[in-house]
Amino acid sequence: MLKDDMLLALDPVAFSRHIGIDPDPWQAEVLKYDGDRLLLNCCRQAGKSTTTATKALHTAVYRPKSLILVASPTQRQSQELFRKIRDGVNAMNEPPKLLEDNKLSMTLANYSRIVSLPGDQATVRGYSGVTMILEDEAAQISDEFHAAIMPMLIINKGQLISMSTPFGKRGFFFDEWTNGSDDWKRIQVTAHECPRMTPEQLEQQRRSMGDMFYRQEFECQFVDTVEQTFSYESIQRAFTDDIKPLFQEVK
Repeated sequence: MLKDDMLLALDPVAFSRHIGIDPDPWQAEVLKYDGDRLLLNCCRQAGKSTTTATKALHTAVYRPKSLILVASPTQRQSQELFRKIRDGVNAMNEPPKLLEDNKLSMTLANYSRIVSLPGDQATVRGYSGVTMILEDEAAQISDEFHAAIMPMLIINKGQLISMSTPFGKRGFFFDEWTNGSDDWKRIQVTAHECPRMTPEQLEQQRRSMGDMFYRQEFECQFVDTVEQTFSYESIQRAFTDDIKPLFQEVK
């Protein structure tokens, strides 16, 4: 019915329920967010990939001629997120007609296009006028790739969603989360905020992987990597403006 379709077009949360996914409150917030920049610092298995895949599909269906890029550190990871988008298509009562459908991309009858890419800046530079970019496992995507995609969002005032579990105190995801500008909306979801995980399951995970990795994977903490000689805080404390340099710049 036209009335039902209008509701789904206007309400991405209703669309999510339409394809069989009843979102948690934070997921509903992500689905409704229409700003330019969104950082999701989420524990493992929180549902960030499913949520952003639903958001991407909703955009593609109800915003004709959208270009949506799905990027991860590897092609396999990108294809996994792309598969969630395809699952959403199949779950619709009246799936959109697809003009193109393969392992790496799909084009809808309204000429919206969704493309799966690896996190390699050499392969991504040909795209322009992008409506939305999903950066999955963003903490492990290179700074070079992140810098390469940013100009693509200018023309269409596109939306960038960078989502990840922390991966050490390094890279753009850590920098933007801890010291970034107010351009970013930040949402954090720890395992204790996920209703699908029990305290008993989490304690079992803590025992099996150790405290450091548990804090990273389930408590969303940016911990120092095991190969670091000096901690991040020690390095930061080594910098000072109180000591004059040995050589002054000649102007």
